[in-house]
Amino acid sequence: MSHFTRFRQLPQETEATATEDLPPDSSTENMPEHTPEDTPDGAVEAEAEVECTAEAEGAVEAEVEAEYTGTDTGTGTGTGTDTGPANGWRHRHPAAARAVAWTTTALAGALVLVTLLLPNDPARLTPAEFARIPVEGIAGAALLLLLPRTARRTAAVLAGAGLGLLTLLDLLDIGFAEVLGRGFNVVFDWALLGDGASFLQDSIGRAGTIGVEIAAVLLVLALLVLPALAVLRLSNLMARHGARATGTTLVLGTAWVVSSALGVQIAGAPVASRSTSDLVQARVDGVKATLKDERTFAKEAASDPYHHTPGSRLLTGLRGKDVIFTFIESYGRSAVQDPLMAPGVDAVLAKGTKRLRAAGYSARSGWLTSATYGGSSWLGHSTFLSGLWIDNQQRYRTVTAGDHLTLTSAFKRTGAWRTVGIMPGVTKSWPEGKFYGLDHVYDSRELGYKGPKFSWSTMPDQYSLSAFERLEHGKPHDKPLMSEIILTSSHNPWAPLPKTIGWDKVGDGSVYNSIEKAGKDPVDIWQQTDKVRTEYGKSVQYSLNSLISYVEKYGNKNTVLVFLGDHQPVAKVSGDHASRDVPVAIVAHDPDVLKRISDWGYTPGLNPGHKAPVWRMDAFRNRFLSAYGSHPGPAPSR
Repeated sequence: MSHFTRFRQLPQETEATATEDLPPDSSTENMPEHTPEDTPDGAVEAEAEVECTAEAEGAVEAEVEAEYTGTDTGTGTGTGTDTGPANGWRHRHPAAARAVAWTTTALAGALVLVTLLLPNDPARLTPAEFARIPVEGIAGAALLLLLPRTARRTAAVLAGAGLGLLTLLDLLDIGFAEVLGRGFNVVFDWALLGDGASFLQDSIGRAGTIGVEIAAVLLVLALLVLPALAVLRLSNLMARHGARATGTTLVLGTAWVVSSALGVQIAGAPVASRSTSDLVQARVDGVKATLKDERTFAKEAASDPYHHTPGSRLLTGLRGKDVIFTFIESYGRSAVQDPLMAPGVDAVLAKGTKRLRAAGYSARSGWLTSATYGGSSWLGHSTFLSGLWIDNQQRYRTVTAGDHLTLTSAFKRTGAWRTVGIMPGVTKSWPEGKFYGLDHVYDSRELGYKGPKFSWSTMPDQYSLSAFERLEHGKPHDKPLMSEIILTSSHNPWAPLPKTIGWDKVGDGSVYNSIEKAGKDPVDIWQQTDKVRTEYGKSVQYSLNSLISYVEKYGNKNTVLVFLGDHQPVAKVSGDHASRDVPVAIVAHDPDVLKRISDWGYTPGLNPGHKAPVWRMDAFRNRFLSAYGSHPGPAPSR
């Protein structure tokens, strides 16, 4: 190092000065050489002292340099490594260099502390959570102090990368809790990230989605690299100040034990934290539970009381009826009971009940608890139709790969209905159509739509219903229809929204071009919670109006409509800790249809009352099959 070199030159400078004081005719060449014998003992001792002082100051300089750069000097007694010329910025501005070093170390410590204490529940993101003592940090510091240099550096990097990975999973938990009301499952939820990217592209466009994806990749890299560098820096600092680091670790360990024993808390959060180890254990347990659930559910799906029931005994109370099962996207309890959104939605339901009554229809409604929340609509659809609780992707794959009887496939088994699906949200092949027993599935490519997309929704609900009338319902058939229809206009992000128009103006959908251009931008409405909730309420009103208007115009005495929501909207709309309840209603022209469910306790009309019964969504299939057919039983012996 430069200072070390300068200290070593001090004796030579002294000798040069003495030489310059000689008379002009004197020459060093003529001076006698000094031997050890000729040098006084005091001079030898002085020279030795200068040498020792230079060595000591070189070690100090190495340590100071290490403080600036965060490098490891090994045992703390070596001379270090020369990191630059004498005129480097650290030597020209030592105070600034020291401030940078201290700031970097403080940031490294803060980053490690945050990664150790970050909760995976958004409700717990409070300052008190980060004012605790993590036992994992104390144990990690003790281990690093005991390890030799190479092993210590390796362990520090691995520990930091591990903390970064755990932080990434915590952030995924927070995101999934905000959108889907549950944590991230490390076994099968990775596929949903692709669905999220597709949703973003439909909402904010391709350029915006690419920007988000780039930011996400950079965040992942930062979470893996920065904590590793932070732990490495702190471990090097502890190695240089071993005694001080050991004492600090002992003090913190003692404080943790005392706080744990006394149950000390700050704002309800225990000072003695072991959240990281608890989260790791919870994830390990979650993986084990997921694998176990997969095996258990496979057995449950294979056991169906209606599996062997012959078609001749199924749905006998609905023979000759055109039955329509309709899912309204994100239509939840919040839409009809939240103070901000309910007035508009309730008015549509009340007016719709009167309109349908005037057309000769009656309705009964209740509540179902969905298996999903905020998204993953297909889980709600499959739960309702299969009678199985399908709350994750693995269960969905398991049930759709088998032959479990669904409501829709029960109609097909009878041979008395033609079964079709109207699926505007399906944009590619959908093999599940066979599992649901649908003779034909009209996806977004087969409905003939020539208009614009409305964010995620490929087409307005009114157009989907118009296409259903044109392609199937309005045509003569030798059998009645059983139809499954998915209405998507109330899908997140609820902007821009279509408008109800005359049925004779729907055409091929080109009329919606001007409506879409005049609509609102999703980015604008998502900046304020009240705007999002207001637009969500409007989207539900539109979907309900479209469906009620369709039955009013195209229904007949044989029409039976069952419509429901698939799940509640995201927490930003439905609120924190909202229920998973969704409305369900049955509409029929024939009074005998509703008499069969008179013991269900459903509320008259389209709007379920506060005291209407609440069932789990998977309970509906068996109740429906029992009400409109016979009890399950084995096939008659041949």
